[in-house]
Amino acid sequence: MRPFVPQKLPVKNLNWERLSFLISKANSSLSKYSGLLDALLNPEILLAPITTQEAVLSSKIEGTQATFSEVYKLEAGAEQDKAKENDINEIINYRKAITASLEMLERRQFIHLNMLKELHKVLLSGVRGENRARGEFRKIQNFIGPYGCDQEMAVYVPPIPENVQDCLGDWERYVNNDEQEVLVQLAVMHAQFEIIHPFIDGNGRTGRILIPIFLLQKGYLKKPAFYLSEYLEANRGAYYEALRNISKSNDWQGWVEFFLKAIAEQSERGKLKAEKILNLYEDMKKNFYDAAKSRYYINILDTFFKKPIINLTTLLSDSGIFNRKTATQILDKLAKKGYVEILKKGSGSSPTIFAFPALINIIENKEESVF
Repeated sequence: MRPFVPQKLPVKNLNWERLSFLISKANSSLSKYSGLLDALLNPEILLAPITTQEAVLSSKIEGTQATFSEVYKLEAGAEQDKAKENDINEIINYRKAITASLEMLERRQFIHLNMLKELHKVLLSGVRGENRARGEFRKIQNFIGPYGCDQEMAVYVPPIPENVQDCLGDWERYVNNDEQEVLVQLAVMHAQFEIIHPFIDGNGRTGRILIPIFLLQKGYLKKPAFYLSEYLEANRGAYYEALRNISKSNDWQGWVEFFLKAIAEQSERGKLKAEKILNLYEDMKKNFYDAAKSRYYINILDTFFKKPIINLTTLLSDSGIFNRKTATQILDKLAKKGYVEILKKGSGSSPTIFAFPALINIIENKEESVF
């Protein structure tokens, strides 16, 4: 299979009239979701768990098997299956890359090629692919296909390495200019990045991180909490097929329609989940207070919303409660009421590990405790 030659942007063959309904629906759904986020007094309550779940699901598209709760268990010091530790570290890197991208956007206010390289460097640090030109645009030909296949049997072959820089320059100009509709521009931006496939490895994850960053840059979001990986992972086959059809038959229309539907559906799904999280927070404010009868109840509650599995040492540090005995007494009362669970009793220098199952069940779409 020959390397693909991407067309220059913007895309010329879109039927905007046919897109109008999908654009309107996607804009409306995203606006409602964004409005809910804008009203939050303490956005970290919602952002922390949603960001971690995005890292889990985006990495899952690339083949990792670790779950949301397993990430926090490892960070809290619980023993994990050694085979999953690398998967978990990839997820943690993804979360770090989101944070790094926000910091870079604050500094320069636009998406740029050095940002891509820095994100890639963070994503592949200490995990699979670390030695595959981490943080550098590729200088060799790569391709997509079944494991062990050669280029002739590939499903897709991106541009030759000599053309990558020119393709990225065109992509960067498009991203930072105005388009007729921002959400269509987002769809084109994401697809063209994957088409160029500028890195040897990690292109999918890098491209998905750019989705909320682009929306922040364009002013569509004030907080980085809209992620598409839940929808894309659930519709992985359709996602890949819509991307492949661009190179196979120049079907940008089909891709943009798929992407706009994804935005609308994920916005609605995200709004429902956010409302569940916020309702849980309001319910637990009263429950934690009634159970603990302590002025520190809100500190502990907020800490569990940011880290739903946490060891006692970290909980003390993050909540600002300096008296270990006081915190332990509060946690024991909460555990007796079933609001938190003890995953592992502390012994010696190993601290007790606590979990907040109600939040984990919402994030992982489960109804019953998994512990």
